[in-house]
Amino acid sequence: MNKPKGYEVTRPKSLDHKTYPGQETVYSLLPPELYEEGWVPVGRLDKDSSGILLFVKEGFLVARLQRPGNMDKVYEVLVNGRVEEEHLKRILKGVTTPLGPLSAKAVEVLGRLGFQTSLRVTLSEGKNKQIRRIFAGLKDQEGKSMRVLELKRVRFGPIELDGEAGTWRYLSEAETGRLLGAIPPKQKKG
Repeated sequence: MNKPKGYEVTRPKSLDHKTYPGQETVYSLLPPELYEEGWVPVGRLDKDSSGILLFVKEGFLVARLQRPGNMDKVYEVLVNGRVEEEHLKRILKGVTTPLGPLSAKAVEVLGRLGFQTSLRVTLSEGKNKQIRRIFAGLKDQEGKSMRVLELKRVRFGPIELDGEAGTWRYLSEAETGRLLGAIPPKQKKG
């Protein structure tokens, strides 16, 4: 699915159930039979984020795809603040946040316009609002915390984002093979 902003990534108790007035979940964008067949989202995107969201039926796959280090996720991020080389080094090393130090696997500047910076950020694990917290832990030239204005996940493992916002499709056999082939073998205990 290409998740648009404004939708919660949660499985409601029923398709007509809303925890809060006006709340819409990603399931309102899917055919009802996918809900009934037990398809669940892999990972999360907060309500204000957009981009690729995978759904699976097999519970063991959810755990394998979400396991830290198993699948890189790539995001395009627009930040209010001029991100400089020193910021990039801190992002890779770890930024102090209320959740403790958070870092990215890779980060690159795509462009700058005034006091806004466009970046590509790669995570190998995802914590709640990790990218937003990383940038909030950085200060701009005026000493203000940076703020994420736009956040879009453009790649989940080997699967690239495509389609219009709010649309979904099944993965092709080739994409499914690449996704399953990218999962590292399960580690034996002991």
